[in-house]
Amino acid sequence: MAAGLPSSLASRPSLGRRRVQLALLAAAVFLSVVALTRLAGWPLLDARAFDYLSTLWHEPLPDEGPVIVAIDEPSFADLNAQWPWPRSIHARLVTALRAAGARVIALDIIFSEPTTAAEDAALADALGPDVVLAGDETLISSSQADQFVRTLPLGLFTDTGAKAGIASIALGGDGVVRELPSLDDSFAARIAETAGVPTRLPESGTLMQAFGGPRTYPTVSYYQALDPENLLPPDTFRDRVVIVGLSLQNAPTVTGGGADAFATPYTVHTGRLVAGAEIHATIFDNLKTASGIVTASPRQALVLLLLAALGAVALVFRGTGWMAVIGVVAAVLGFAVASYLTLRFGRVFASPIAPSLAFVAIAAGQATLDYAAERRSRRQITQAFGQYLSPDLVARLAEDPGQLKLGGEKRTLSVLFCDVRGFTTIAEGLKDDPEQLTHLINRLLTPLSDVVLAHGGTIDKYIGDCIMAFWNAPLENEAHAHEAVAAGLDMLAAIDRLNLQLEAEARAEDKVFMPLRIGIGINTGECVVGNMGSTRRFDYSALGDAVNLASRLEGASKQFGVPLLLGEVTAALVADRFPVLELDRITVKGRSIGTAVATVLPGTDQDALALHRRFLAARYAGNVPECRQLADNLAEAIPALAGYYRQGSGN
Repeated sequence: MAAGLPSSLASRPSLGRRRVQLALLAAAVFLSVVALTRLAGWPLLDARAFDYLSTLWHEPLPDEGPVIVAIDEPSFADLNAQWPWPRSIHARLVTALRAAGARVIALDIIFSEPTTAAEDAALADALGPDVVLAGDETLISSSQADQFVRTLPLGLFTDTGAKAGIASIALGGDGVVRELPSLDDSFAARIAETAGVPTRLPESGTLMQAFGGPRTYPTVSYYQALDPENLLPPDTFRDRVVIVGLSLQNAPTVTGGGADAFATPYTVHTGRLVAGAEIHATIFDNLKTASGIVTASPRQALVLLLLAALGAVALVFRGTGWMAVIGVVAAVLGFAVASYLTLRFGRVFASPIAPSLAFVAIAAGQATLDYAAERRSRRQITQAFGQYLSPDLVARLAEDPGQLKLGGEKRTLSVLFCDVRGFTTIAEGLKDDPEQLTHLINRLLTPLSDVVLAHGGTIDKYIGDCIMAFWNAPLENEAHAHEAVAAGLDMLAAIDRLNLQLEAEARAEDKVFMPLRIGIGINTGECVVGNMGSTRRFDYSALGDAVNLASRLEGASKQFGVPLLLGEVTAALVADRFPVLELDRITVKGRSIGTAVATVLPGTDQDALALHRRFLAARYAGNVPECRQLADNLAEAIPALAGYYRQGSGN
């Protein structure tokens, strides 16, 4: 049978089917990504994306920001005192800073326990309404309940008018400081209140805009601030907010850790921790300049995710390929750029992670489905055509299934019919041995089929002992007529070789040898080629008058006594390569118009060809005497046509 193909072969799924497929894929990916975003670890991905995007552009420090007085290594060496330092030293610092013109003095040191009366009194005498002291808030969890416990400065100190602010810093799940405190009495909020800076309490979850790594803020050592007139430039503290706290001169690393030092978004670039005093300065500037970044709401995130899914569907709706890959890369970059722009100019952070994941997953999922469909199509092509086309042609079809047009198309084909002469007699002789008959047919058809495939032909069908094949479909072949004729000649040679084998076998078994003979008809013309049959079963086949004529030529070859008969168009196309000898003009059954027929006899010299043309012209002219005169010479020159010449001369 001919090469039957499933209806989906070599064509993409219908738009309706692809639409449903993509809708299901997009819905599955959308729901899966939504589920992923609900996992405990997902916010850490969004947080890390925020770290990179919020620090991609170096945000400059606001004007007239806080100055940091660092409790650092040089100060420990200069004061030569063990920590905690006597409170009288802090009293000296407050007095010196006030005298230097500091607007607000914020001590990121918790004075919640009494020391000596003299030391506590010294500090209390130095404090005033321009001072902010640090408090602490700790979450204590138990099996019964969770409780926040506040640790505040001694009343002795707050009675002076000094304010207390909670200096506790909230860390993210990965230990990074990102959120602004939403307490109205946070340390930074109290500093702003004392400095007379109007602020608005940030919403819970508002993210902090970092301005740099460690020591981004102007920093002086504690011992220098004790004597600013001699150790610092003039007006270092004039009308400035001053935050005092632990800040080591060599910023600690993430792996090494450090006291009162924390990771911030800039840590992804520097690998360094930032002192708590600088983080409070950053929070203060965020409140002062309204630099806080609001996180997109869950509803907004879902809308963005849905838009990303729809964008991916639109990208791969028509197909996947290199342009789709470029589109995916562009989309992912676009999500990152859009997220950065909304963060920087809109102060809203919408993470690009989930939309990017959904976009890539849908595009990759559809590409996988398309690849699987293509692989399935290639397997089907290989299975369907593997027995009917040469391996090279099957490989070309598998690489480019688009070359196979389903449903039928008009194309000029060279069609070959090959039939065994006298096969009915052979079959009658083997009627009692069906296995031997089948074996003989297989031995006959195998070399003939191999010849067709070797010459790039397509085997249409086997009809008992007959083979129908054609050239120039499904793949185009400009030399289709030449290949068909060359295949016909090689088929004749293959039968001669098979006869030698069969004769030798017959002698060995002392059997009668019956040589096999074949007749071949080849014709070239316009045909309809494609999948033909019912919706349940169909074959890849060719139909048309040219096919019928090829079949008739195979039968007509008997009357001319030649094994190979060509139609007029085929003969004209191959005359440049093969010695073509026109034999007659005939009208075959089913046709009202006569057609010239010819044969090919390799090895015929030019003189014999010229003589043959004279004979043919005399025959067409009805010049019997000249035909008889030429017949004997031609029979000797072209012995394969001796019978034809005798018949044509009336002998």
